[in-house]
Amino acid sequence: MKARFADRYGPWALVAGASEGLGAAFARRLAERGLNLVLAARRPEPLAALANTLPTETVTVAADLSTVDGVRTVTDAAVGREVGLVVANAAYSPIGRFLDLDPAETRRALDLNCHMPLALAHHFLPPMAARGHGGFVVMSSLAGQQGSPPISAYAATKAFGAILAEGLWAELRGTGVDVVTCVAGAVATPNLADAKARPAPGTQTPDQVVRATLRGLGRGPRVVPGLGMRVSSVVMTRLLPRRAAIAVIARASRDLTRNDQPSGLS
Repeated sequence: MKARFADRYGPWALVAGASEGLGAAFARRLAERGLNLVLAARRPEPLAALANTLPTETVTVAADLSTVDGVRTVTDAAVGREVGLVVANAAYSPIGRFLDLDPAETRRALDLNCHMPLALAHHFLPPMAARGHGGFVVMSSLAGQQGSPPISAYAATKAFGAILAEGLWAELRGTGVDVVTCVAGAVATPNLADAKARPAPGTQTPDQVVRATLRGLGRGPRVVPGLGMRVSSVVMTRLLPRRAAIAVIARASRDLTRNDQPSGLS
């Protein structure tokens, strides 16, 4: 099983947004499966600490992936390494009433949450398709299934990521390259603890989300980790009127606080 995974998605994986939470959990699980890792995030210290715990070869890249130069720094670090799996996990969530937000914050969310996975897809998917194997993971969010105040811009970017991944999944079928979007609900990350007073019902651990995502890779275009979150997804998208779904999200998000990192909804 480990050898098959490494043959299909190795020998190197790139994890964007790897310093903690979901990204760190992806790094640990992929290293356990025998993949060498390029780990990218803004803060070098957590990346170095994580790399020291992993059993495979690891390269750390401290870069702001919301910038063109930051993305280029990461792709340059992968030169000469056959990257067979990319995890686009880095995200930014400006929280608050849209009219009160600095446009620079919403632009950063757009650049990191949308431009980054798009740029990585353009860079890494063609060589994967040429080799006939590989994988690409885009982390999305249940927040992106409908308008989600007070994280409207973040939710919109997560809708982009999910739809992009589903389209790529269809386009790349038959090439040997698997694409999946993980549409996660609340995840018990440090950022969620900072942003919400109480964890939401059905909150998943990062490891649970990562395990579900890796199980889903190669099986279909979309994964929603956790039975409760899958039920919630069906209710919100198929059963409730749109206006009611937006109202439910608004109530669930009313105790979010301003935070410089994703709120844990992705």
